[in-house]
Amino acid sequence: MKKFVFLMITMAFIGACQSNPNKISDPSGTIASDKNNAGLKLPAGFSALVYADNIGHARHMAINTNGDVYVSLSNVKNGGGIVCLRDDNKDGRADIIKYHGIYDGTGLKIYNGFIYFGADTIVVRYKLTPGELVPAATPEVIAKGFDVQNQHATKPLTFDQAGNMYVTVGAPSNACQVQDRTKGSPGMDPCPILEKHGGIWRFKADVLNQDQVKDGYRYATGIRNAVAITWNGTENKLFALQHGRDQLGQFYPELYTNEQNAQLPAEEFLSVSEGSNFGWPYSYYDPIQNKKVLAPEYGGDGKKAGRPNEENPIVAFPAHMGPNDVLFYTGSMFPEKYKNGGFIAFHGSWNRTPLPQEGYYVAFVPFKGGVPSGAWEIFANGFAGIGEVKNPGDAKHRPCGLAQAPDGSLFVSDDANGRIYRIAYKGQ
Repeated sequence: MKKFVFLMITMAFIGACQSNPNKISDPSGTIASDKNNAGLKLPAGFSALVYADNIGHARHMAINTNGDVYVSLSNVKNGGGIVCLRDDNKDGRADIIKYHGIYDGTGLKIYNGFIYFGADTIVVRYKLTPGELVPAATPEVIAKGFDVQNQHATKPLTFDQAGNMYVTVGAPSNACQVQDRTKGSPGMDPCPILEKHGGIWRFKADVLNQDQVKDGYRYATGIRNAVAITWNGTENKLFALQHGRDQLGQFYPELYTNEQNAQLPAEEFLSVSEGSNFGWPYSYYDPIQNKKVLAPEYGGDGKKAGRPNEENPIVAFPAHMGPNDVLFYTGSMFPEKYKNGGFIAFHGSWNRTPLPQEGYYVAFVPFKGGVPSGAWEIFANGFAGIGEVKNPGDAKHRPCGLAQAPDGSLFVSDDANGRIYRIAYKGQ
């Protein structure tokens, strides 16, 4: 009799779970997605909810092994530049929210028991205590000596498996002109900006007070600005996405139409090795001609090939979409097609007029053996909340950061209105 009752209860529980299409896959079976998946359009079988909202200008994220979520802010809020979030009652949403740290910025990673934070001119770390949500109050300086910049100042970062930290140092320039963003101003050749900017620098992850010039190593160059950067542990390889240059048609209307201005250059997905050179500012990648093209500031006419030894991207995305984070999926929640593939958060364009603005979504690129194995696709859309974005300020939410939770769900941050999304697979 007891076995019969137990069997009936078990079958009823399974039936209840299967009858609720809004259930998100989780061990307890208690997390339900938001109505209409929080406004997101997702592939069949996926579901979404708002994990937290209105927390500030949320940039990159890191999730601890216990599920605690940490978010960098581009502007300090409530006295802190890091938001510490915990789902204490296990309903899939943050119910404890704390603000921490004196710096604001973008770069954020958990590494060897510390939270590493990339502010615009310094990289610091805070010690994590097991069981405690909020890190230690006093930061330790890891890397310093970065210039104050009026553009592309963010310091995204990542770590390899050999104790090294990689930091993007964006170029404070559009195309290294004598007068930046000025029609008719020539490009400087050689470009002096590349000495300290426009690339990725390597540091030791556990050495304090390293100076960019004295202690840092320029690992790769010719990258205008790579906000999206990650070390792929499966392939033991660095990957990044570049924000391409602007204003080709505006400054050179004799060479580029308005439509070409909106479509060039590609946003480049880069496979980065030691010594890589991706061509900025001398060249850009033209996805229509499928080649590196010499920039007009350096004698290009829209057709001349770029300079020798400049590496091509592994994927060329549409222009001006603003790739702000990349994550290679290693979880077991999502279907097999997503395993080891790359998710990319596109923040959205501002300069594709007269064409509609583009981006404002999370894309997916399938990978096999460390290289793309198929065409890229839009994975999560609807963040903007409107059909066609004509002005970036009209977008309600703009994807910026990505993080994978211990259960395999995908978190997406929004730096327009401070929303954190949790996307999970509930099955079909």
